[in-house]
Amino acid sequence: MRNICKDILFGVAVGDALGVPVEFKDRQTIAMNPVTDMIGYGTHQQPPGTWSDDSSLSFCLAESLCDGYNLDDISSKFVGWLYKGHWTPHGEVFDIGNTTRNAINNLKNGSQPTLAGETGDYSNGNGSLMRILPLLPHLVHLSFEERYQIISDVSSITHRHPRSILGCIVFIEYALNLLHQDSLLSLRKLSLDFHNHLEKYPELGKEAHHYHRLLGCMTNEEYDSLKISDPQAYESIDFMEASIPSISSASLDNIRSGGYIVDTLEASIWCLINSKNYKEAVLLAVNLGGDTDTTGAVTGGLAALCYGFESIPENWVNQLARVDDIVELSGRFYKYYMSINF
Repeated sequence: MRNICKDILFGVAVGDALGVPVEFKDRQTIAMNPVTDMIGYGTHQQPPGTWSDDSSLSFCLAESLCDGYNLDDISSKFVGWLYKGHWTPHGEVFDIGNTTRNAINNLKNGSQPTLAGETGDYSNGNGSLMRILPLLPHLVHLSFEERYQIISDVSSITHRHPRSILGCIVFIEYALNLLHQDSLLSLRKLSLDFHNHLEKYPELGKEAHHYHRLLGCMTNEEYDSLKISDPQAYESIDFMEASIPSISSASLDNIRSGGYIVDTLEASIWCLINSKNYKEAVLLAVNLGGDTDTTGAVTGGLAALCYGFESIPENWVNQLARVDDIVELSGRFYKYYMSINF
């Protein structure tokens, strides 16, 4: 049986580590010396294979889920990461966003997990998106309503603005689709399904326009009407291409790669759609510049789900900090969820 727990953890960590040395460099600067392999030092002066907070918090979440879903335990592990170096690559935290730091401080001071994150419009960085993918094995057989609540709660530990929550939901729903379909069909299904979902959750519906390049497709009613009225058009390749949201055909110049959750999610899905394997996807992501570690991590998680752990270059895996610990964690994580038929 496929071990998607291993896919997720290594997919995220390798993409993250590729991006760490060039974080904050702009696209034009990186283009003069593009990333083509695992390198080190650079922005954070860390050795090759060093992953950042993206992977650390993903590992904390995965480790907690090895014993079942418990928000208090997840939060405790986040606090342990920041204050005790738990699941850091070399014993200390070297990269953390302000919103995440503030939320973890709130947790340390006794805040409830679902109330620790900030809610302002300027608190919509990618700090919950980057660590949410290990929820996938826990969610795969749950209803959308159950997935919505769990994703909302886990995002809210650090980011509880509805836009951040919606971004995490869109990400997980797309990732679930990748278990059964290719990247383009997964995006098309995402957009079709979400029109109904958003009607049930008006607080998320108000934020949907921010994700229009991912969700802005024909409605289910339009889709069903065409299927009935013109079956030949419905079956055609032209229809398939026309019904995929606009992010799939966006040009490189129209892809933003900063720390805003919408930009990271769009960039990561764009990189997956515009590549043919794991290596191409993550290199495309980190060479976008900006928040390279997170774009690399999010893209890497999706690409590993799409192509499998075996698609990740072995020399990149072997260079990862604490690679044996990640192998052990992925085994424990898989063992807990091995009864799920992926």
